[in-house]
Amino acid sequence: MAGPVHYEVFIRKTAPAPWSLLMATEDRKIAIETAEDLLRDDRAAAVRVTKETLDPDSMEFNSVTLLTKGAPEVKRRRVVDDAHAGPACNGPQDLYAPHARDLIGRVLEDWLARQGATAFELLHRPDLAERLEASGVELQHAIQKVAVPESSAVGQPVHELIRHYQKLADAAVARVIAAGAGDTFPDLSHKPLAQVAEKLAGASDRAFRMGGSVCGAVKGLRGARARLDRLMDLADQSPPSGPGHALVMVPIEQLAIEILAARTSLAEVLGPSLDQGGSLAAVVRMVAPREIELLVAADARLALMVPAVDGPAARVARRMAQGELPLLSGFLARMVLRELMSPRRLRPSDAAGEIDILRTLATALTAAAGRLLSLEEVQNAFVERSKSLVTADFVDAYVRGCETVLEEAEHLARLCENVMGVANKRSAARWLAACVGSLRFESEMRQGAGTPAQKLAILAGLQRSARAAALSDHDTEQVLNAIGQVGGSVEAEGKLVAQLVRAAIPPAQKLSALLRMAAGVAAPIGPAADRAKVEAVKLFRTPETRAVLASQPETLAPMRDLLRAAGLAA
Repeated sequence: MAGPVHYEVFIRKTAPAPWSLLMATEDRKIAIETAEDLLRDDRAAAVRVTKETLDPDSMEFNSVTLLTKGAPEVKRRRVVDDAHAGPACNGPQDLYAPHARDLIGRVLEDWLARQGATAFELLHRPDLAERLEASGVELQHAIQKVAVPESSAVGQPVHELIRHYQKLADAAVARVIAAGAGDTFPDLSHKPLAQVAEKLAGASDRAFRMGGSVCGAVKGLRGARARLDRLMDLADQSPPSGPGHALVMVPIEQLAIEILAARTSLAEVLGPSLDQGGSLAAVVRMVAPREIELLVAADARLALMVPAVDGPAARVARRMAQGELPLLSGFLARMVLRELMSPRRLRPSDAAGEIDILRTLATALTAAAGRLLSLEEVQNAFVERSKSLVTADFVDAYVRGCETVLEEAEHLARLCENVMGVANKRSAARWLAACVGSLRFESEMRQGAGTPAQKLAILAGLQRSARAAALSDHDTEQVLNAIGQVGGSVEAEGKLVAQLVRAAIPPAQKLSALLRMAAGVAAPIGPAADRAKVEAVKLFRTPETRAVLASQPETLAPMRDLLRAAGLAA
């Protein structure tokens, strides 16, 4: 049985404001009229009337909304629960984590570029810390770039986060400056690196101190090539194995990753003469030298496509081949995938060359798949890159230099073969089908230079290229039929089959020529091949031909494959 009933009126004075109780009454009419009057007189942005019924058993009110009018309710910012509340970094040591260094590198990108340094160096070099602290504005802007998005994500006040990160930055700067003043970072110009590593191996802050020593060793060097070369010198001086070796190689690898992360640095290390595609091929040669050497040994043409690496890049490659620097290897491999998935052209002025370098990269990365990257990641990257190969702009640039429509069709067949992904194959097939199905293609093949036999052989080769492109059954059939129809017109005008039938040549030679046309070797599959097949069957059944083949069985052996291809033998 229902208990007492009353009505409550809630209002929101502004759209983002929360609901607040204005009045409660036992008269439904008064509650609704009051809400309507408040909204009409602009004394509230929104109103709500609810019916509250008391449950005598549980002594709780059951609420039913009767009326809601006005401005829609604004969604409040998401606030994290208490377990995840608080800033992402709470102490200076948190700033040395990889994700924190990456964020520092992004928010201070311009300042670090002007200093010729990286985030890892900023966290280990007292001179850089002092310079950043003195700049004032740079540090304040960086803190704001971190605090504002984090405030929106977790729902904490932005001013509290700014104050927190300001204190954290001051503490981190003070720590680095104090370490420099207290001779915490051993000077590697006066002490052997192996000896320093052995001495620091048992220290609690060994990673921080070794990082400062390594960063101090590259201080004053300008340019990524010189800095990377110096890091490799330090790697050569490290202990050959044990905890000391790991203690030295970890900061070297972290610093090398940040140096090579900059696109300008990579161009300087590999050589400014390389375009984007050449740079990526050189990076692949660095991270997978053994696989590249095996591929070059199997196909010498790859040696022309994959640039050789020298200097510090070659030294890095040698260490990677020995199984060292695994984080750097993985970083460079994933950087290649990111560049492949970006819209940036690999060879902006050479569309045909872009397909060549993509084919080379696909071969190399597939050979290295499983060690650095999964095969699925490699395939997804090339599917994404293939999207840019079937756009109108790229196709126009790709076929722009073609002098004939036949050459254009051959280029498009090659494009179909080199793109990946079902949708991309379909798009490439449309370009090829439009080309071979055009009146211009048919007119050129029928009226162009060359004998009918030459034209039919060219069309047959184009069909084989289209068949090798691994298009869908529907697209393949469409392209092959279009080429076959053109071949049928060329053969009908030249009457090549009829000339072969009347030619005064031995029956075996005549049968072989007809079978080559019927099998799609000397003529495209279609009307021309069908006519050749009919005449080949007639010729094969004649007593003269059977007698020749019976007396000369060696002439039949080469024809067996042609008979099978033409559908005349099992």
